[in-house]
Amino acid sequence: MAADAARAKRDLGPKTHEATGGQTVGPFFAFGLDYPKKHEVVFPHSPGAIVLGGTVFDGAGAPIPDAVVEIWSADENGEIPRAHGAFRRDDHSFTGFGRAATTDVGRYEFWTRNPGPIDGGAPFYSVVVFARGLPDKLVTRIYLPEHDDLLAADPLLSSLDEDERATLIATRLADGSLHHDIHLQGEKETVFLAF
Repeated sequence: MAADAARAKRDLGPKTHEATGGQTVGPFFAFGLDYPKKHEVVFPHSPGAIVLGGTVFDGAGAPIPDAVVEIWSADENGEIPRAHGAFRRDDHSFTGFGRAATTDVGRYEFWTRNPGPIDGGAPFYSVVVFARGLPDKLVTRIYLPEHDDLLAADPLLSSLDEDERATLIATRLADGSLHHDIHLQGEKETVFLAF
């Protein structure tokens, strides 16, 4: 009898339902996401270290005080990092990954390095944004403002109009840091990528 029940459970036939959609962030948002130095992709003020920061805005233009921004990038030579330590920083390994929670005024900030071109392409940071009210994460990029020829040849950027491209290119400040705001909706909405 038990063998018949087990056999019946295994023979369910083909799938008949669509995959369940993503769920908005719940009350345990911080569990597993928070750890020391999560925004320090490199040790602050170390050789080649820069600050990448900006503000995350909602559709009405108000800063979002409880979003999380993640970045991944190549190192300055365009190499994908293979170092361990994404969740336990050792203050000298470049892992390419960082996570920053926004402040009460919606600001995020990372200590990182300028990524180099991967396979001759325009250097960029891969970015994921999590925030309340989002049923799933948002994926985008932040490109360095230099390398005009590489930016012009980038397949993603060349598929966009001028205003859309501007939402993906950071501004280099006088101290060498990068500024880039992320707009989740509205007139200045950042271009997000679908998968």
